[in-house]
Amino acid sequence: MRQKIELAAAILVLAALVFVSRTISKYVDSNQVKNEKVTIVLDPGHGGSDPGKIGVNDVEEKTVNLEIAKRVQKLLKKEKIDVVMTREKDTMLTGRDGQATKVGDMKARVAMINETKPALAVSIHQNSYHQEGVKGAQVFYYSHSEDGKKAAEVMQKALLSLNTDNNRKAKANDTYYLLKRTEPPTIIVECGFLSNWEEAELLKDKEYQESIAEAIVEGIKAYIEK
Repeated sequence: MRQKIELAAAILVLAALVFVSRTISKYVDSNQVKNEKVTIVLDPGHGGSDPGKIGVNDVEEKTVNLEIAKRVQKLLKKEKIDVVMTREKDTMLTGRDGQATKVGDMKARVAMINETKPALAVSIHQNSYHQEGVKGAQVFYYSHSEDGKKAAEVMQKALLSLNTDNNRKAKANDTYYLLKRTEPPTIIVECGFLSNWEEAELLKDKEYQESIAEAIVEGIKAYIEK
């Protein structure tokens, strides 16, 4: 009888140890996920001799892109998120042949993103259209990327903070070189239309640029958390 009691007690102790071990394991794994370093690539489109689109107010897209990207970079660093910028100055990236061409520039951006292997790459651009009345931020993703689609939809939702009346949706794309060639999930954020006078004036405003940056950061954080 005594041996049976001792055996039962031993089994209970063993079961308790197994339970505690599994609980600790889950706790440690959870913390490891929370503490894992996340890297984001920010890609301010155009630069140097490539101004991108020219606004109706003569604002150059390349300048707006870089200003917003720098603001996003600063905010992400406050969140302890590592950031890699494809450019930090008004320059065009050079290809492997050392030539500063639009083709070489795009290839260099793709190579940087693929080599960095970020959780997400965010390319910042401004839009344009032949009809002046068209406006609103919109996010693009590669049609065959499920992660890209998720990131774009989350980002599109975050950008509603700029204009709750914006009914644009995240849009799939098969042709953009950057989206097709990058291996990590990549999205293109068109922050607004430089062809629309009201939006073009907003896009050059420092406070509005900060609001865009805050919305982009919220979108990035929401995607990472998911």
